Amino acid sequence: MKEVKRQIVLANRPKGMPGAETFQFVEHDIRELAEGEVLLRTLYVSVDPYMRGRMQDAESYIEPFQLGKAIEGGSIGEVVESKSENFKQGDIVIGMFGWQTHYAAKEKEIRKIDPSLAPISTYLGILGMTGLTAYFGLLDIGKPKERETVVISGAAGAVGSVVGQIAKIKGARVVGIAGSEDKISFLKDELQFDEAVNYKTAGDLKQEISEACPNGVDIYFDNVGGEVSDAVLANLNRYARIPVCGSISSYNLESVDVGPRVQTTLIKKSVLMQGFTVGDFSDRFQEGAIQLGKWLQEGKLQYRETIREGFENIPNAFLDLFNGNNTGKLLVKVADRQYEQ
Repeated sequence: MKEVKRQIVLANRPKGMPGAETFQFVEHDIRELAEGEVLLRTLYVSVDPYMRGRMQDAESYIEPFQLGKAIEGGSIGEVVESKSENFKQGDIVIGMFGWQTHYAAKEKEIRKIDPSLAPISTYLGILGMTGLTAYFGLLDIGKPKERETVVISGAAGAVGSVVGQIAKIKGARVVGIAGSEDKISFLKDELQFDEAVNYKTAGDLKQEISEACPNGVDIYFDNVGGEVSDAVLANLNRYARIPVCGSISSYNLESVDVGPRVQTTLIKKSVLMQGFTVGDFSDRFQEGAIQLGKWLQEGKLQYRETIREGFENIPNAFLDLFNGNNTGKLLVKVADRQYEQ
């Protein structure tokens, strides 16, 4: 019997929060490999907030997902068959082959990773795009200085937790904003943030941020937008910097998100507010990866992963991002390795 691959495809373009009807499970025969290709068996899949934007048929920094096609995303796989001189059976690779159990990849679509340096899942997190997003967003746009105050929203998430640790390495005072007491404990007890604020229980969020930041806010790393960001902006210092990484609070809204206008604040306090994606720094990925790996080996960086198990659980794991049901990087483990080397 011919082996099949399972895929999760985009069935329709959701309005508001995606649901089960947004995704469809399909099966296809695994085709014969062409010269220069390798057959991958997916081990881990990354689910990320930016994927929500790609479900819309709208102009953005990246092409939208195609209806009826497997949803793309960062994945780690194992080579099970090779017609390439550059890859052999058992090699562990990373690419954007996404939500499918198997994939016939061209050589240029993937790159080898070294499982001996760190757990392979970290290449989708702290040693991958997550870590690089934190690294370049904070250091190139935020430009932290010693004793400055850095505030991070979504601070217990994949990017935010790394941003705070890098800020500590640079000698800054770090305040995280998160949505549960467990996450507050994680930030303060494990990651050694100086302060943390629970936005869900705060009576007056603007005031609580003020109390946590007695010297004001010099850098605000914005992962969420919305009312949380409104409260932080009210506490900015002159010449503050705001790297805008995400706006997860508005990704599932069906109407335009309207809040306080920021222009007056930016002008009065000479604030820099700059949106970015990690792709803006693609020519410097090696630089960032080397430094992150060095800090990790020195014990200066910690990471936490929330790992769901099972290919069928990928859509639910993705939806968990919008309910705050993860600490650190959220991944789905699809399969175990077959060829330990």
